[in-house]
Amino acid sequence: MGSVPYFQTPDLEEIQKRLAPCDDFRHGFMGTDQRRLGEILQADNATVKNLGLTHKAIADALTRLTEEGKKGQGLPVTVDNKFLITVDMARGKLPCPFGDKGFFRKTSVTLKKISTNEQLAWSDLALHLIEAHGFYQGKGSPFRLDPAALAKILELTPE
Repeated sequence: MGSVPYFQTPDLEEIQKRLAPCDDFRHGFMGTDQRRLGEILQADNATVKNLGLTHKAIADALTRLTEEGKKGQGLPVTVDNKFLITVDMARGKLPCPFGDKGFFRKTSVTLKKISTNEQLAWSDLALHLIEAHGFYQGKGSPFRLDPAALAKILELTPE
């Protein structure tokens, strides 16, 4: 059984250009991934569905951990006796590369799972990209959040 074809619309083509490295996004969002944006979105969406999750559920879990981590005011915080979370906030805000209105604080959240030493990193913008667009960034991006790895590390279960 072959994979379902994806479609790279002109809108996705324009967005993909904005995901490349630039002044606002030094590393860009595509990493070393050679796939088209439409293919990345389709593949990650399929993974999320196969896990029995939604983009919103994943974003909600990360948002809750971010909010708990902010209580440490830059110092590590233990959450749920499972995770060590540090939230660093820098000045400035970033726009959504998909063209949504509004700006997102420059935050850097790091999570370490205490039992396994597995680590994740994300930002406020990444939370928006996941929830609003189902975009976890391209492979090789410094902030790529693989949906399957997220589900495993955060111990997310189907809804």
